[in-house]
Amino acid sequence: MNKFIVSPSPHVHGGDSIERNMYGVLVALLPALLCSILFFGWGALYVTIAAVASTMFFEYIIQKYLLKQPVTIEDGSAIITGVLLAFNLPSTIPLWLVVLGALVAIGIGKMSFGGIGNNIFNPALVGRVFLLISFPVQMTTWPVPNGFETTDAVTAPTPLLLVKQALRTQKPFAEVFSPGEGGHSLLELGTGSGVGGSLGEISAFALLLGFAYLLLKRVITWHVPVSIFLTIALFSGILHWINPAYAGPLFHLLSGGVMLGAIFMATDYVTSPMSRRGMWIYGAGIGTLTIVIRNFGAYPEGVSFAILIMNAFTPLINRYCKPKRFA
Repeated sequence: MNKFIVSPSPHVHGGDSIERNMYGVLVALLPALLCSILFFGWGALYVTIAAVASTMFFEYIIQKYLLKQPVTIEDGSAIITGVLLAFNLPSTIPLWLVVLGALVAIGIGKMSFGGIGNNIFNPALVGRVFLLISFPVQMTTWPVPNGFETTDAVTAPTPLLLVKQALRTQKPFAEVFSPGEGGHSLLELGTGSGVGGSLGEISAFALLLGFAYLLLKRVITWHVPVSIFLTIALFSGILHWINPAYAGPLFHLLSGGVMLGAIFMATDYVTSPMSRRGMWIYGAGIGTLTIVIRNFGAYPEGVSFAILIMNAFTPLINRYCKPKRFA
């Protein structure tokens, strides 16, 4: 006898899952990882391995022995947290600081809120900002990319730090940041060739390649990243038009952590708004705060702080952009 079963929707499974999305993001991060190893050598690989191993270890320990709940490290979320944490660190950072950052990212940023799906802030950024505030010297010692050469790493200011210092002199940006004056061309900024910075932020083209993959596989939508890009371009363009000492839109888009943050961290399912309208507001807030911090704040970079601040506003945005009820 055939049974007629009545159940609530959804009735058809679309094939989507946490594991599929998480490992899709990992595939999209591979081009940037390969570039970081190519430019920074084995140090980039060591930092990434240490971060991933630490985040998986701490999530396992906390779930099994502290929270006493099923262990879910196989879903890939801990691995992504480790990779993104590593991508926000310099390749020469001591490994014990990587482990400490992983503990803060998983223990405070993720598991203290109940684990995946419950965290308010992006865990990798929680770990990164903790390290930046607590250990500013180690977190702002940027090696010049020298590949697999065995010579001691030479440190140099990042493009954002050069521009920050130049703002004090009020010289035109094009004059201060020209290749002959120690700056970089737009092509160098896009590829990451010879540009100092964190592991995963230096090659904008590699990150855009990952962005295209995520859109193709429908892991994320384009609304948040494009909103961030447009807002940064708009406000940096206005400032540059008012005063040529401020950097232009292409520089801000290709330098620092804009691409990494907009594509891989601001689009986090849990900490970003659910509606399309909310995504536009959220992205515009991140873009605006990034430009304000970069140009008027104490730190040369503002993406991490901007994303965390807008993470805190996400519940309000979701409430404001709540769809109308039809019944």
